[in-house]
Amino acid sequence: MTSQFFTYNKGKVIQALRYHFISRQEIKLMIIIVNVFSIVAAGLFFFKKVSPMAFLVSSVLWFTMMLAFWFLLPLTIYKKSITFKQRLKATFGKEEFTIENEKGSRGWAWKEFTATMESPHFFHLYFDTRSFFIVPKEAFLEEEINLIRKVLAEKIKK
Repeated sequence: MTSQFFTYNKGKVIQALRYHFISRQEIKLMIIIVNVFSIVAAGLFFFKKVSPMAFLVSSVLWFTMMLAFWFLLPLTIYKKSITFKQRLKATFGKEEFTIENEKGSRGWAWKEFTATMESPHFFHLYFDTRSFFIVPKEAFLEEEINLIRKVLAEKIKK
């Protein structure tokens, strides 16, 4: 299945990058720990067991972490990546995944991918835990989306 030429929508890419960050185990664990710490600090502050400084520190830590993972990291990655500013065409073939622009094309054998994830607007194709490619669903016809899901499930084993 080959898409039409597409460009990335900034808002949707930012959302897809958030999905990527939030889906990582170490970030989930860190969010849980910081939230528990903040709740405990708030409870202890309410019962006057700790100073206001402990509550303030936990609040600042929580706010900073959410700001970083929700806004700063996705925005930084979006701005640094040239890929999100190009017109591309994606092909989900039997032997490989190919991406092409006006200057040329590049293909990857399916065995080069380690995992796949689907977010509301994109298919995420992972080379490893940090390197991945996102392909917008809107670049394909509605009836092709289920076929792409089947290809990804068949070709990329977790």
